Amino acid sequence: MYYGYGRGLGYGMGFDPMYILVIIMAILCMVASARVSSVYRKYARTRSMSGLTGAQTAMEILRRNGITDVGIAHVSGELTDHYDPKSRMVCLSDSTYGSNSIAAVSVAAHECGHVLQHYTGYVPIRIRSAIVPAANIGSKAGIPIIILGMFLSFSPLITIGIWVFSLAVLFQLVTLPVEFNASHRALIMLEEYGILGHEETDITKKVLSAAAMTYVASAASAVLQLLRLVLLNNRRR
Repeated sequence: MYYGYGRGLGYGMGFDPMYILVIIMAILCMVASARVSSVYRKYARTRSMSGLTGAQTAMEILRRNGITDVGIAHVSGELTDHYDPKSRMVCLSDSTYGSNSIAAVSVAAHECGHVLQHYTGYVPIRIRSAIVPAANIGSKAGIPIIILGMFLSFSPLITIGIWVFSLAVLFQLVTLPVEFNASHRALIMLEEYGILGHEETDITKKVLSAAAMTYVASAASAVLQLLRLVLLNNRRR
């Protein structure tokens, strides 16, 4: 007698080794999230020597680059900071906007890095912006299409769902160079403009590196999920 998904697989008592991929995905995301929270909270208590708040840092960076049509907004939450190119607003969270910590200054500079990417026509961010609609469809419709295909035992529909889901994975991968480049720009500007001293930029590297790892974990998780779906589909065949 065979247990599990099919004859000859020999996994015993229904154990599916692909569950390992699920576990890896969960661990990657949890570790990355815990790391960024730990590092941010540590340096959120360390005041920057310049005394500038996150909002003031963003204003200074935009001024230095002659950008006058981008505003700065205060949004609720912690680490909900982002740049909205449609409204041309650098949105800084509760923990960043009014704080003069090194962590807050670092995050504000990172978001301004995204502003400069848009203004200089940085290719990866242009690609990411172009595939946003397709990525949204992929993240929302991919899995339901796959489930429907499995329910109907219709392999072509499953394959379509996998291709649709892969659009969301592509977005995650393109996001990586965008985020790393924004952090690189932030480090250069903070030191060049005298907003942070050399020792403080070493801390900034730790803060931004921890934040970047969340994107790496998300991308890795998405790739593993795609791999798992492909393996499942091949097994069904």
